[in-house]
Amino acid sequence: MQNIRAAAVQMISSTDPDANIDTMKRLVRQAAEQGADWVLLPEYWSLMGRKDTDKLAFAEPLVGSSLGETRYARFQTTLSETAAECGVVLFGGTIPLQSPDAGKVMNTMLVYDRDGTQIGLYHKMHLFGFSGLGERYAEADTISAGGDVPKLAADGVPLAAGVCYDLRFPEFFRAQQPFDVLLLPAAFTYTTGKAHWELLLRARAVENQCYVIASAQGGEHESGRRTFGHSMIIDPWGEILDVLPEGEGTVIADLDAARMQSVRTRLPALQHRLLK
Repeated sequence: MQNIRAAAVQMISSTDPDANIDTMKRLVRQAAEQGADWVLLPEYWSLMGRKDTDKLAFAEPLVGSSLGETRYARFQTTLSETAAECGVVLFGGTIPLQSPDAGKVMNTMLVYDRDGTQIGLYHKMHLFGFSGLGERYAEADTISAGGDVPKLAADGVPLAAGVCYDLRFPEFFRAQQPFDVLLLPAAFTYTTGKAHWELLLRARAVENQCYVIASAQGGEHESGRRTFGHSMIIDPWGEILDVLPEGEGTVIADLDAARMQSVRTRLPALQHRLLK
């Protein structure tokens, strides 16, 4: 792995896609000005509706991989153009794409290279469900689960990816080995985030001896939902390199290839695995 400067964007996305697009562009530009090579956006960066069904009206067809072919899909166009403008590899959080299932969308992370070309995608597989403490969430009501484990790379670096609830399934990331960096866009609720967000992220970093870049929603939304925030970048020893507790902004850190190799050499746990 080569050395990479990575950034994670934290937002408090609203019901207004235009406002969210403006915020996303501003924060990606900030990250690029700080020298970021890669930028990760949070889940649902483009829209946090008042109701779960609101996103159905904004679902886009998946379009071609080149910059010119995205002109009919606003979110995809914006991601492509922003990557090209800022000269970064842009991991596009998630946007709603059209699903073959009526009344549902795909919750999809798209990846764009520095020239705006789409170089990867992942449809979220594990769908969040929670009830208690006055809250209820059932993503399966409006989202179709993806069927393919991601196989991504950028700048020759093998990557793992998940979205939000995927974080709770360590076998999902084991299925993506080998990789050097794990990407996790999310919109964790405040309740579950306070209890488990940092714990799970650091566990995934330690058990896979990899860098983790986690981008979150971080505040109170128009629907009344409160998201936990705490976007962070974690090294392969489980140390937090940068974190933003709440509000809009970015976290940024250098992913040091020598640091990762040192961890893997001194404690070769990945080589000691018996079940593969």
